[in-house]
Parts: sequence; C-alpha cells; structure tokens
Amino acid sequence: MKRAGNLIIGYFYTMNLRLPAFILSLLIIQALSAKAQWDDTDRLKPSFHKGRRDAFRALMPEKSVAIFFANPTRTRSNDVDYQYSQDPNFYYLSGYLEPNAILFIFKDSINLDGNQVNEMIFIQQRNPKREVWTGQRLGVDGVKKNLGFQAVYNGADFKEFGLDFAKFNQILVKYPDAPSNEKDDPADIADLSDQVKEKIHAFEDKVDNGIAFRLLNQLREVKLPEELVLMQKAIDISNVGFIEMMKALNPTMTEYQVQAIVEYHMKKNGSEYPGYGSIAGSGANGCVLHYTFNRKQLADGELLLTDMGAEYHNYTADITRTIPVNGKFSAEQKIIYQLVLDAQNAGIAACIAGNDFRSTHKATTEVVTKGLLNLGIIKSESDYRLYFMHGTSHYLGLDVHDAGTFGPLKVGAVITVEPGIYIPKGSNCDPRWWNIGIRIEDDVLITDTQPRILSGALPREIADIEQLMSK
Repeated sequence: MKRAGNLIIGYFYTMNLRLPAFILSLLIIQALSAKAQWDDTDRLKPSFHKGRRDAFRALMPEKSVAIFFANPTRTRSNDVDYQYSQDPNFYYLSGYLEPNAILFIFKDSINLDGNQVNEMIFIQQRNPKREVWTGQRLGVDGVKKNLGFQAVYNGADFKEFGLDFAKFNQILVKYPDAPSNEKDDPADIADLSDQVKEKIHAFEDKVDNGIAFRLLNQLREVKLPEELVLMQKAIDISNVGFIEMMKALNPTMTEYQVQAIVEYHMKKNGSEYPGYGSIAGSGANGCVLHYTFNRKQLADGELLLTDMGAEYHNYTADITRTIPVNGKFSAEQKIIYQLVLDAQNAGIAACIAGNDFRSTHKATTEVVTKGLLNLGIIKSESDYRLYFMHGTSHYLGLDVHDAGTFGPLKVGAVITVEPGIYIPKGSNCDPRWWNIGIRIEDDVLITDTQPRILSGALPREIADIEQLMSK
C-alpha cells in the first residue's frame, strides 16, 4: 500500500494536477504510515557528488585550486556537542558526513604519487577507541569505496603533505568560522585550517575567499532531479506532521505540544531532524517573526502560527500554516487570512522562469497594501511595512535559506512564497485586529511552464483547514 500511495502522489505531482487538499492529505498519510518509510539506500549517489565537482571545476578560473573545509563540531555545553551537521557546500561536493576534513579541487590535473588527479580529500582517521563512543568512521578505505574518491588521505598526513601552491594562479578558500581546538586530536578542523594558512601564507596575493562561493551559489540554485526527489520527501514528511497536528489541535494544549506532534511525525517518517528551529506561536506570539520559545498555553479564539520543516538526507522543507486553535476562524481572522492567501496566490503566480527574484515580493506587497488600505488598518501605502516587514521568498535546499544568485528565476530552482501580516497589540488601528499574526508559506518549484507547489497537499483555503480540523 505504501508503494501504491507514493505512486499516486507522484502521478499527481508530475501531472501538476490538483486533488482536493484533504483527499491528497489522506493519500500522503496512507503512503507514509505504519513503519519506518525509507532506509538510507535513497541517499544521493557518489556519481551525483562527482558530477557536482566536475561542474564546479568547469567554472573555476584557469590554473586555480579550491579548498573546502568540513563543518567543525560545536559544543552545546561542557563536554556535550550539538548533533553534527555537515557544511552544505562540503556535502554537495563530496557526500562526506563527518567532521575534520578538507577537500581540494584542481582546475587542471596534477601529478600525485605518479597518478594524474584533479581532486583529493583528507578525512578523519579511523580510531577504534573513539568509534566505541561516537560510531564507526569511514576512514580512507570507506571513502574510496562509498564516495568514489581516488586520492584519499588521513587528515594527520596533511601537515607534511607536499603540495606546491606556487603552481596555481588563484587559491580559492574560505576558512571555517572559529572552530574549537580538540586538544587530543592533532588533525581537527582547527589544526587543519591553521596548516592550510601556513602552507599558503607566502601566496596571499593569490588567495580569493569569494569566487568559490559565488560559483556554488550558481550551481546549487538549480536543483537536479535527484535533489528534487529528496526535497519532495522532506516536504511530504512535513505535511504529515502538520496534518496530524491540525487534527489533534485544541485549546487545552501548549505550544510545545503542538511542536511535539509535528516533530514526532516528521521523525517517525524518516526525518533526521528539523531543518531549523520550529516556530509554534499562538496569540500575540504569532506576531513575533522568529518566535521559538514555544512554552505558552493555547487559548480558545486565538490563532496559531506554525512554521516548521523536516530535514531529509540534508535537504529541508520550509512550511508555514496559521490556523484557529478552536478549529474555526473568527470574522476578523478570516478577513486577514484571506488577504494573506490572496497575496500568496499572487506571489506564486509570479514564480515564472525569467521573472526577477523579487517579483514575488512585488506581487504580494501590492495585494497586502491594497487590502490594508481598504480595511483602514493603514493610512498610506508605505505603512504596509508596519505589518508586513519581511521578504516574500528565499531559495530552499540544503539550507533553509539556500544558496542562489537572486537574479532571474531559473527552471529547477525551489523558492518559498511566504507573505504575512502581523498586527501586535497596541498597533495604530482598530483593536479588533490586534494580536492577529498570519503567515502562509509554501515551497514552489520553478518549471518551464507554471509553478508547481511542492507542499500543495497541505490545506491553505479556509474551508479546507476547518474541514480538516473538524476531523
């Protein structure tokens, strides 16, 4: 049944057809229910990462070398680290998920131990004592076998490694931000970055810390089909969490219980972790754009703004829904909600290849401005910024605010469309609008025809939301 459900969902996405939201929602739940849904055989293949290195190499300046660092580990408190998350650029180019590594990409092949190579990677060494505590490392043989690299070395070898930087016209490098030094590890990312600095110190005039990232912004902006598969899974997982939360929501709950329901279903269906800090703001908290405290008791008659997204195999969703805690919008809430929805529809309609990136924001602000003027909430057009103070779109992918060029929209790019209206208590308008905070956010794929709402199975219309919540 699970496989059949996935095929049904895939058909409707591929054909860009729309079922009633609540029916498509049930299909997704059916497709993802029962057991753990996906194992890790669906990760990006080594050929994907090699293809990305080849594409990056083709854009590199002549006679250049690019140097990339893995993310350092980060201390949460005392001797406890945050769960490790790889640097998106490093993962994109290598597929390597461990810390303490350096990747070199050469524009032209160099002679290395009698072999011509155009890339090499230094990784953290196998350490049986540490692996008892933190899990098995790939090591040199594992990276060769599983990631397809030929020139692989332990990080401890880098200090004495002979690489003649004089032969390069440009050295493209950006060092990691303030990595902590692990005293018992002579090849952690702090040591490795210091060793790179020492080796290229005599060639500072050749160093550029911006070109590589501009090139990666260009590449990562356009998603390949393999990436879109993972992004759709992340979005489908997120949708299930939202749907189950909306069905369970009632005024006796707290914001953290709302968060727990969504995150439980994301985790249950294969998400490694949330793609960013989950937002569950009720009442006045819905007017705080990046509210993440999530401790308040819900109240009958309030709105609840939920902004959450599952991360699946390094790719994240980013979805926002604003719903009535008691399952029914009040008259004032309906008016503002419909205004935001109309603005979002206008923004989505602007998601056409070739349009300027800011065309979505222009479209949404025109609708919001006109609506607020008609309601008497603002007196002049420029006052819309009092209640809609953020941008409408950002790229989405390996980062929740993903890499991109912010130029004309390109086929294969995925962006969010997320207008909002936030009217905190004490605003210079009729008090009946106070503490109404509404944002609606969906993830949209730019195609060569009409935009495709990847998160479109999650209800947006007032009637669909109320119908789902009645269940």
